[in-house]
Amino acid sequence: MPKNKEVMMSKLIISNPKIMMGKPVIKGTRITVELILEKLSSGESVAQILDEHPRLTREAIQASCAFAAEALKADVVYPVEEATV
Repeated sequence: MPKNKEVMMSKLIISNPKIMMGKPVIKGTRITVELILEKLSSGESVAQILDEHPRLTREAIQASCAFAAEALKADVVYPVEEATV
């Protein structure tokens, strides 16, 4: 990962057991990376998310995506079951 993305993530994403049960959040908020990803995956635009959460920045949303991408690089298998019709 490019150095500037690592710096951005480390400045914007934190995890503290006393905040949201240790889930990664945007620093200075209780807004989880998980919530941001759920909103993006449900079709909300970055502009909509920023309107709903005025304390967020575009950089924080980008850092959330970068954090998730980095987390998925771990050596973990995520089973996905095939849907039956």
